[in-house]
Amino acid sequence: MDVLSFRTPGLGDQTYLLTHEGKGVLVDPQRDIDRFLEAAAEHDVDLRFVLETHLHNDYLSGAEQAALRTGAELVLPAAAAAAYRHTPAFHLEDIDGGGLTIRPVHTPGHTPEHTSYLVLIAGEPVAVFSGGSLLMASAGRTDLLGPERARSLARLQHISLRRLAALPPGVGLYPTHGAGSFCTTTGAGSLTSTIGAEVKDNPLLAIDESEKFADALLAAPMPIPAFYKYMGPANTLGVPPMPPVKVSELDRVPDGTQVVDIRPRQAQARGMLPGSLGIELDDDFGSWTGWLLPYQEPITLVAESGQDVAGAVAQLARIGIDSVQGVVRDLGEAAAQTYELLELDAFVERLARPGAQVLDVRMPSEREEARLEGAIERFLPELFIQGIPGELDSARPVLVACGSGRRAAIAAGHLARKGYRPIALTGAGIPEVAAVLKKHHAA
Repeated sequence: MDVLSFRTPGLGDQTYLLTHEGKGVLVDPQRDIDRFLEAAAEHDVDLRFVLETHLHNDYLSGAEQAALRTGAELVLPAAAAAAYRHTPAFHLEDIDGGGLTIRPVHTPGHTPEHTSYLVLIAGEPVAVFSGGSLLMASAGRTDLLGPERARSLARLQHISLRRLAALPPGVGLYPTHGAGSFCTTTGAGSLTSTIGAEVKDNPLLAIDESEKFADALLAAPMPIPAFYKYMGPANTLGVPPMPPVKVSELDRVPDGTQVVDIRPRQAQARGMLPGSLGIELDDDFGSWTGWLLPYQEPITLVAESGQDVAGAVAQLARIGIDSVQGVVRDLGEAAAQTYELLELDAFVERLARPGAQVLDVRMPSEREEARLEGAIERFLPELFIQGIPGELDSARPVLVACGSGRRAAIAAGHLARKGYRPIALTGAGIPEVAAVLKKHHAA
């Protein structure tokens, strides 16, 4: 038996391809299925099953399309009640794979229908695909379906984690959600593990009482990306094939489109198209775009020569945004929207000037690590939902910081298009600023 993993860093998720004696089992595939099917072909594997652990909240599934293209049997949790043809997985009702057995294990909590899949070879359990249930040093969050259900789902998650923890210690643990995913309750650890290692080290498995477990799970909820609310319904009704990743070269921005500048922040700071939003291309580009802009509105990208525009379009398609109209590369003299970038020492110097105003765009949980006295605190997406804080004076520079510089640059671009004079900290974050200030005060 071998297990190939396909990491999607921007979403913090993994898809798996289990192979055994020429047969393959694909688990939780994302919408861009070509990379999985090509791997199966390279390993000369006949795809026998496509398994879904739950109706995903963070991306569009490629499971139905993978099954249709290969003839594999599509297996979904029985309670998912998806609107397309599939084999329902019932708790502990084995599915014979000819040389291997798939045993569904109902593990509600992350979602009500959530089901993990234990794989047995020659009758011996060897691997469990735990989706959003038991994770490395963590567990799948239970509040994505609304705060009203969060505690009851947390109690179920308590039962589910112990159900999985009762498996033999040598069984490999392969979760879908991991580090970087907003589907985890805390920062999940390494990508794969074993049942024995989690029993020993996972702090959530040390909590015996279900209410205390729920308290721990819900103590500091992470924000929920805005596009999540569209994923579950789409995965229930069926996801169309991913369109070809083609990007038209445009001389001008079509009317009625949202302009997203994916160039490096240094280029954005020198000048963007008025009204555009800068989201520097990185692994999480699609997530931030889906979170900050109206969902599925037409988009025009602005890019430098040589940038991976097709990769940006693929990230958007994974979350159902198929509305990219094309890319503009030559801004000419129209790039009139600017902001300032400063490294740590220069930023601290500006901070020390009389009347300096600071905007902290980190998540609430991050602020516990370090805070700046007098800073206005508003998580980046809240700038778009709630608006720019009224305390900020547009006539004076606004110093913007986050944890590393990425979100500060996005916020700076947003402030600039609203008429403010932003100065973004780059290459560092508020913890570093706080440390420098502490050092100066000690001196």
